[in-house]
Amino acid sequence: MKNTVNRMLRSSILPIVILLIGVLVLFSLLSDNFMSADNMKTVLRQVSMIGIAGCGLITVLLSGGIDLSIGSMVTFINVVCAYMIVNLGVNPVVACVLSLLLSILLGAINGVLISCFGLMPFITTLCMQYILKGASFILTKSAPIYGLPDGFKVIGQGYLVGIPIPVIIMVVLAIFSAVLLRKTYIGRYFYYIGGNEEATKLSGVNTRLVRILSYTLTGFFTGIASIVWLSRVNSGQPSTGAGFEFDVICGLVLGGVSAAGGEGGILGGMIGVISIGMLNNGMTMVGLSEYHQMVVKGLVLLLAISMDRFKRSAKGKKKLSGKAG
Repeated sequence: MKNTVNRMLRSSILPIVILLIGVLVLFSLLSDNFMSADNMKTVLRQVSMIGIAGCGLITVLLSGGIDLSIGSMVTFINVVCAYMIVNLGVNPVVACVLSLLLSILLGAINGVLISCFGLMPFITTLCMQYILKGASFILTKSAPIYGLPDGFKVIGQGYLVGIPIPVIIMVVLAIFSAVLLRKTYIGRYFYYIGGNEEATKLSGVNTRLVRILSYTLTGFFTGIASIVWLSRVNSGQPSTGAGFEFDVICGLVLGGVSAAGGEGGILGGMIGVISIGMLNNGMTMVGLSEYHQMVVKGLVLLLAISMDRFKRSAKGKKKLSGKAG
C-alpha cells in the first residue's frame, strides 16, 4: 500500500489530476450549472475533437517534434469535405474517406519535409498552417458551406446508449493510441527518438521513417477530428480550427507529455485535454471574455512548460549525482 501511494505521488499524472479537481471545485462554486449533467455532456462533446487530434499529436511530441498546422488542417479538411458533399454532390461516406486520405497526405508531407529535407518542425508546420488557412478561405470564398444532409449530423450530435458518439470515438482512439505507444515497437521508437535520436539511429532504427509516421498519424487523427467537428456544427466553416492547435498542445503538455520529447502517456494527455475543456467551459460560463481566456490559457501553458523543464532538470541532476556516486 505504501509503495502504491509513493508511486502515485511520483507520477506525472498527479499534478494534472489535482488541477482538474481544482477547476471542477472552482467553477462549481462560481456557477450553479457547471456540474450539471447536460453541461458535462456538452464539455465532453467539445473536448472530444481536441482529444481525438491529441491521440495523433502525442506521437509527434514524444519524438521531439511539434505540429502547429493541425488547427488549419482541421479547417481545411472541414471545408473540403463539406464542399464535396454540398457543391459536388459526392456521397458523404466517399467524401469522408477522401478527406481522411487528404489529411493523411498533408501529415505525410509535413513529415517528409522535416525528416528528409531537414527543415525545422516549428517553421515547416507554421508555413503549412498559413497555406491551409489561406486555401480554406479561397475554397469557400470566406463564406460558410451549408446544406449538409441531416443524417450526417449523427456522427457529431448523436448518442449511443446515452453517451455522445464523439466521446465514444475519442475513447476508442485513445485506447488504440495507448496500445500503439506501449505495446508495439513503433510506439517505443517514438519515445526513443525523443529521448536520444542519435543513439536510436545508431541502434539501427530508421528514425526518418518513424518521424514521418508520427506526422502521418497526426494527419489521420486530425482528419477524424475534423469530420466529427463538421458533423457537430453541420456546416463547413473557414474559421473552424482557430486556436485549436493551442488547446491540443496545452492539454497534452499539461497531462505530462514533455514538450522536449521522450516522456508522457495517453492517459495523462487525455486528462490534460479534459482539464482544458473544463477550463474553457468554466471561463465561458462565468462570463470571461475571449481575450481574458487567452491570457489564462497562455499562463497555464507557460506553467506546464516550466514544470516540464523543472522536472527534466531535476532528473538530469539526479543522474549526474548518481554517476558521481
